[in-house]
Amino acid sequence: MFELAIIGAWAEFAVRWLHVITAMAWIGSSFYFIALDLGLRKSPHLPEGAHGEEWQVHGGGFYHIQKYLVAPAQMPEHLIWFKWESYTTWLSGFALMVLVYYLGAEFYLIDPNVMDLAVWQAVALSVGSLAFGWLIYDQICKRFVNANQTLVMVALFVVLVGMAYFYTSVFSGRASLLHLGAWTATIMSANVFMIIMPNQRVVVKDLQEGRKPDPKYGKIAKQRSTHNNYLTLPVIFLMLSNHYPLAFGTEYAWIIASLVFLMGVTIRHYFNSNHAGTGNPTWTWAVTAVIFILIMWLSVAPKQSAEEELAALPPAAQRFAQSEHFEEVYYAVAGRCSMCHAEEPGYPGINWAPRGLVLETEAQIARAAQQIYLQSGRSNAMPPANASWMEDEERALIRRWYQSVTQG
Repeated sequence: MFELAIIGAWAEFAVRWLHVITAMAWIGSSFYFIALDLGLRKSPHLPEGAHGEEWQVHGGGFYHIQKYLVAPAQMPEHLIWFKWESYTTWLSGFALMVLVYYLGAEFYLIDPNVMDLAVWQAVALSVGSLAFGWLIYDQICKRFVNANQTLVMVALFVVLVGMAYFYTSVFSGRASLLHLGAWTATIMSANVFMIIMPNQRVVVKDLQEGRKPDPKYGKIAKQRSTHNNYLTLPVIFLMLSNHYPLAFGTEYAWIIASLVFLMGVTIRHYFNSNHAGTGNPTWTWAVTAVIFILIMWLSVAPKQSAEEELAALPPAAQRFAQSEHFEEVYYAVAGRCSMCHAEEPGYPGINWAPRGLVLETEAQIARAAQQIYLQSGRSNAMPPANASWMEDEERALIRRWYQSVTQG
């Protein structure tokens, strides 16, 4: 029972669950505070130092919220810090990257057709790029904190396009978009950990020791918080992209990823304008729709032949394709699974291959060895309700095939 594949699958499930929960908490609080900040209103009855206030109703009661740009005259007895949602989201996300992309580098991270890397080289590039990307971003923000922030965001977009091109030049399509999302999430979490929280601690300490806090710290934190607000939606898209080959399985994946960030800006601009009461820019939805149509057009990639696919398999997948059991497994999977897991599914009501997983060619089946083993060999999850009548002997064959390769 305690095979690495089973332990790994449950560990991935647990970490992914934690990651989704903490991401929901972080994104939810981020969206709430941005909407709150934009909706603040001036009032002649505000206390000294208060920038604005807002009344809200929820849960059967009323909330009266006031914001101080620097700090109130006295430190409140109970002060809530919003930070652990961000930290836990990043830590769980990195743990998930280790489990899926580092430990499964030969399947998911490395594509010999893109760059023939050793596992250690691919992992080093992955970790190094996250740190490098943050340093570039941080320096641009620090040097131009007093400049026109629209121009700063244009400069950052140029860096983003460069990172997208880099990732698609060294990693598999699936890994490249995921890494662009991880790099963006690293920026967002590092903004909280290295900029926003330290600046708030300086303000709190000044207030506790009787000094007047410098408003520059609030300005800097505001800049990073605004960036986080606009980066949130693209990060979610990129994290989901690994389930949709049309997003990453094309030579134009880096352009698609770059356009996704523009969609994030247009969508957030609409909601931010509404929350601030500065207008109702419905034109942003038209722009978003045009960008999305362009993305769909770019997603159509040329197909490889079956022979080219097999030749391009990473070493780990080639071992499954060369197994003595593979021919039998291929026919079993093709017969029981490809009616749904196909480019053009033939099963009634199925229009797209579930989770984007196509199992028609030998290369596709060899690449999906672990998924097939867990879904159909170790469990009866697939086919659903055994709609194609997969027999116990076929499930046993899949187990023998996988174990013969992984256990020697």
